[in-house]
Amino acid sequence: MRIVKFEFSLFGINTYVVVDTATRDCAIIDPGMINEEERSAMANFIANNNLHVVHLINTHLHIDHAIGNNWVRDKYNVDLMANMADEPLGERIKEQATMFGIPAEVKGLKIDTYLQPGDKIKIGEGSLDVIHVPGHSPGSIALYDATDGFLISGDALFAGSIGRTDLPGGSSSQLLQSIREKLFVLPEETIVYPGHGSPTTIGREIRSNPFFK
Repeated sequence: MRIVKFEFSLFGINTYVVVDTATRDCAIIDPGMINEEERSAMANFIANNNLHVVHLINTHLHIDHAIGNNWVRDKYNVDLMANMADEPLGERIKEQATMFGIPAEVKGLKIDTYLQPGDKIKIGEGSLDVIHVPGHSPGSIALYDATDGFLISGDALFAGSIGRTDLPGGSSSQLLQSIREKLFVLPEETIVYPGHGSPTTIGREIRSNPFFK
């Protein structure tokens, strides 16, 4: 499968489109588009490449990763997929907007399909494995493509850093444990696509991430 990154203005959020090149099926992951220009960029990419959106997936339900959810769900008639433990964040997304001073109109989010650890999300002929990595939020997940060797880590693991844990439901000890036990066991050559910033690899983070020294 092929992965395409969009960086949108809200906190520099990385929104990913994972495409099965054989069938043109795709999944939109962490839609952070906040205005018409950003929504048009996504819609034009989908249309110009003749893609069929089959999934809407959230690694977690903080507002920067979820503000475009309702637009994607309505436009492409897909269910919102996320871990149940983050449902309270979705229900309180208006409060999140107020907390961060975001003026956009937002509606509460309801998860349509609950993702559990070990689930496989089919995208055409490919699939993503669901890995539960709580700590940044209670329901944080990562998405792993073993065949193509990449991981979408959400806000769990970054290049040279980890996710913040000072928001409601965060836990630094839990996040460090999640990364050590669930992400650092993946092949070192696995490419990590984080929720913000540049890609890295599992091996690079094992060797040089300062939070694990």
